[in-house]
Amino acid sequence: MRIFLLFIFIFLYSHIILIGQQKEYRVVKYKIIDKDTVPFVEISGVEIFDFKIFKTKRQSKHNNRLIRNVKKVYPWAKLASRKLLEYETVLSNVDSDKEKRKIMKQVEKEIHEEYGGELKKLTISQGKILIKLIDRETGSSSFGLVQDFRGSFMAFFYQSFARIFGYNLKTKYDPEGEDKNIEIIVRMIENGII
Repeated sequence: MRIFLLFIFIFLYSHIILIGQQKEYRVVKYKIIDKDTVPFVEISGVEIFDFKIFKTKRQSKHNNRLIRNVKKVYPWAKLASRKLLEYETVLSNVDSDKEKRKIMKQVEKEIHEEYGGELKKLTISQGKILIKLIDRETGSSSFGLVQDFRGSFMAFFYQSFARIFGYNLKTKYDPEGEDKNIEIIVRMIENGII
């Protein structure tokens, strides 16, 4: 009887092991190199960021502040880009300059009412970063945008007013030079790293 039970146990155990070893087959792309078939699998790209490790606390603190400021204003730059596309489509359907000016005054009033309070809370350094990021997202400086939508006089007026507070609406975004760290932070935000 023991031998019979042992035989049944071994049979069931081996049957379970054999069932667990069924193979799954997947078809993959391949290349033939010198009469040898090699699987060809595409792997998604990996982005490597050139981020410094800082030697002093002061540099580290400055970098952390930059990261915090970029994270705060980047959504505003994305919003500005979306709104710009939205308003460009509205203005492309309008023929007269008088009607365009009327629409843009209304748009400016709506933006001021909806976002003005929150934008006033930005610090000077956050405002400077926002001006650069708007240039990055829209491909045009803030001065150029105001000039296109509101005219040269209003662009000059806003630029003069901005210069009083230390801003320059003509500032261009330079991802390879001065704004390299901002570009790295933005790409890290877009990739979900920070």
